[in-house]
Amino acid sequence: MKDLKQMYKTILGDQFPLELRISFGDQTLIYRKRTWKIKNNTTGELEEKGIRYGENPDQEAALYELVNGNLVLGDCSYIEVGNGLVSSINEEDMIQAGKHPGKINLTDVDNSLNILKFLAKSPAAVIVKHNNPCGVACGITLEEALVKASGADRLAAFGGCVSLNRSIDRPTAEALNNQYLEVVCAPDYEEGAVDILSQKKNLRIIRIKRIDQLETYWDRRFIDFKSLIDGGIIVQQSPVNRIRTREDLKPAECEYQGKTYKINRLPDDREYEDILFGWAVEQGVTSNSVIYVKNGVTTGIGTGEQDRVGVAEIAVHKAYTKYADILCYDRFGIPYKDLELLVSKGERDAAEKHEIDQQVKADRGGLPGSVMVSDAFFPFRDGVDVGINQGISAIVHPGGSLRDWESIEACNEADPSVTMVFTGQRAFKH
Repeated sequence: MKDLKQMYKTILGDQFPLELRISFGDQTLIYRKRTWKIKNNTTGELEEKGIRYGENPDQEAALYELVNGNLVLGDCSYIEVGNGLVSSINEEDMIQAGKHPGKINLTDVDNSLNILKFLAKSPAAVIVKHNNPCGVACGITLEEALVKASGADRLAAFGGCVSLNRSIDRPTAEALNNQYLEVVCAPDYEEGAVDILSQKKNLRIIRIKRIDQLETYWDRRFIDFKSLIDGGIIVQQSPVNRIRTREDLKPAECEYQGKTYKINRLPDDREYEDILFGWAVEQGVTSNSVIYVKNGVTTGIGTGEQDRVGVAEIAVHKAYTKYADILCYDRFGIPYKDLELLVSKGERDAAEKHEIDQQVKADRGGLPGSVMVSDAFFPFRDGVDVGINQGISAIVHPGGSLRDWESIEACNEADPSVTMVFTGQRAFKH
């Protein structure tokens, strides 16, 4: 165990080449390995190091930045040189290296930016853990967005990566300093903010200047590689989110056995805003997934399940448990699980737990009024019914199931009725 703990603290090093070339027919892309000069804690000397290690501390890894070649295949022109985000982080941008970043830290930042690029119009915060968002929120101020995102899942945010799309001011820095985080990433830091954040010596504090240009990455494609255990590779285009405004959405409608089924009502302005927000967040969630959002904040995120009704139920369960935790923390200053344990030991009044449980039940985990978001169509109405039974007011999903009519009927039968729109595109992410 001692050796394993030491491995977590060690920069493994790597044997990957300084330059990587990939040829696509007669076109060649050239990548350069990203390294940073860091101070050796023992000798005090500067050393050239790449990323700390891969997904586990015994896996060597390297980060590469595209430095030459502009790939064009057919009618698709892929992202050009000079648009680096995570791969362009240099010593100046690595304001504090903390324990030095590893592969997971950097891919968490990358996926947070993948969501933030759709949320440029207002201050927004994305908290990612193991490459999935655990809390996403927009706010009037950056501090408000951060507090809302943190409150969406206080437990999972522990040790997470937070990316913000505005310069971090002192109030936001103070709010960040109240949490245990691995990485903080922003386009810049206002005077005094770094002094506050650097009180936590292991925190990676990163600046990515192009965050203020993230919206320009909305429909820029990149080459996506998937390596197979036999050494083979699957290559695909990256996805493009085609949903920018409410006009890109289609009110749910389908035909079945000669009958046309239509949704009874259109979304109101608040629902449209949450539909667009939720579909943006969905782009960064591992499939199969179902998420719930309300008032520009995630209320429940279900990820990576094999069946859609199951993941809809998991998202509900998470909404309830996270709601109980934040209620307990705000009211008693301790996590819900700690209260549960203390009650079982007779060290806290059981009435305190009962009080929290009753409010969670009455509020249905904060889900009533939420928008339900699915990355693919609902093959049966059972998934839709999960959300309807929790009081959701709207659903957005791709549409295209043979049983869309069942889901439309379920929404129309609900009291009050639930609205539904189709995106016409799937959002799988694996």
